Amino acid sequence: MRRLWIIFSQTATICLALLFVVSTLKPEWLPTRGGQPGEAPRFTVFQQEASPPATSSGPRADSYYEAVRKAAPSVVNVFTSKEVKVPRNPLLNDPVLRRFFGDQLGSDTQRSSSLGSGVIVSPSGYILTNHHVVNAADEIEVATPDGKKLLAKVVGSDPDTDIAVLRVDAKDLPAITFGSSENLRVGDIVLAIGNPLGIGQTVTSGIVSALGRTGLGINTFENFIQTDAAINQGNSGGALLDARGNLVGINTAILSQNGGSIGIGLAIPASQAKAVMEQIIKSGTVTRGWIGVGLQAITPEIAESFKLGSIRGVLINEIVRGGPADRAGVALGDILVSIDGKPIAEPQDVLNIVTGIAPGSASKLAFKRKGQDVELAVTVGRRPKPQARAE
Repeated sequence: MRRLWIIFSQTATICLALLFVVSTLKPEWLPTRGGQPGEAPRFTVFQQEASPPATSSGPRADSYYEAVRKAAPSVVNVFTSKEVKVPRNPLLNDPVLRRFFGDQLGSDTQRSSSLGSGVIVSPSGYILTNHHVVNAADEIEVATPDGKKLLAKVVGSDPDTDIAVLRVDAKDLPAITFGSSENLRVGDIVLAIGNPLGIGQTVTSGIVSALGRTGLGINTFENFIQTDAAINQGNSGGALLDARGNLVGINTAILSQNGGSIGIGLAIPASQAKAVMEQIIKSGTVTRGWIGVGLQAITPEIAESFKLGSIRGVLINEIVRGGPADRAGVALGDILVSIDGKPIAEPQDVLNIVTGIAPGSASKLAFKRKGQDVELAVTVGRRPKPQARAE
């Protein structure tokens, strides 16, 4: 019995020693039923089974990968540089100093660089971007997503819509597919692609927050798509896409109090950009209609003064002598209510409609004049450059 007890004691001692060593060096080898005070709680991780590749199962409902894959090769980075004058200390113009130090004193100019984005719209090398991205640049370089760098030249630009067209010497470029910006609805998903802060091509997503934004003082002709997809410095000129990867807008500006994105981004509708681009490619410039009138929105006071009641329209408060409206018999105080059957609610409506009419075309303008309905045929002229105050 004594011998058995000694064997048991030795066995127990060895087991306890092994337990102590294992619990100290390899505690994960030991099963546990509950956490000790002070221990981190145990948790279980559930890992989703790997999904089959999208190419074999079709696009996934929770991803815009296919839309981005379709459009991303068409979005490029635009790098510009130009010579700018810099202020100098007048003492540096001293002839004695310049005699001894020469070019070491520096020059009155230095090169300034900036960046933006652009969209390839033709396999033959045409690229859409913003006017403000390339304005006054004397050197423009375009970088494609696959790493190619190409020198570009400006085919033409339109400051009034902030649209510019570039051309690079290349063929078979991946051109983007234009979508229908007219069919956009508030709430539709949109994606913005560009090169924010020069970090490289970046995609952000959001929705269409509003349509037809005007009166912001950014461009002469405003009809912006508003989105909360992040548009940051360097995104200007990049693509705004629908959920299928089609171009619906050119990212242009943001509204912000601190210069950063706060969810109010603005894009030029693709239809407007395309119309301007086609004119630039065809003739190098943009030709717009003009009738030669000044316009004023109708306030409640004006409506009461003219006894308009519920009539909507705009007040003619200026007429350019010898202009199209003057020749057609338009009078000061007329209330313009429609152009070619399209109702007018504010001055921007007149601007958008008239500038879209080809010069030389005849349009029917409907007015209210001293309570009477008046209709006049106006032969639309060509919008002057520099722009006159009257529209």
